[in-house]
Amino acid sequence: QVQLVQSGGGLVQAGDSLTLSCVASGLIFVNSVMGWFRQAPGQEGANFVAAISMNGGRADYADFVEGRFIISKDMAKNTLFLRMSNLKPEDTAVYYCAAEARRPGVVPHLKDEYLYWGQGTQITVSS
Repeated sequence: QVQLVQSGGGLVQAGDSLTLSCVASGLIFVNSVMGWFRQAPGQEGANFVAAISMNGGRADYADFVEGRFIISKDMAKNTLFLRMSNLKPEDTAVYYCAAEARRPGVVPHLKDEYLYWGQGTQITVSS
């Protein structure tokens, strides 16, 4: 049974930094493409934030990230991270980690391309 357990959300001020974690179990972490998505208040569906290849050698980001976020995998801890800096009020959302691309060899940007999801964690950025 695959589980993705998230932690690290909270209330911060604009300009602050925050790191999200996603601990994976029940899958072969080193073979898993993983990603982060977010759903803003009132928004239908979650939007792509970042994705990382199996070995961590490739990382893709949404345009709005603008160099402020870093996605990484700690293979020893089976943990996916999203390190966020210079947070803005528009970053307020529920953030979800995702794992396992439906199609091999792909680093997906679409949520439907992922098989497994974390429970979500709220980040609120005040101005």
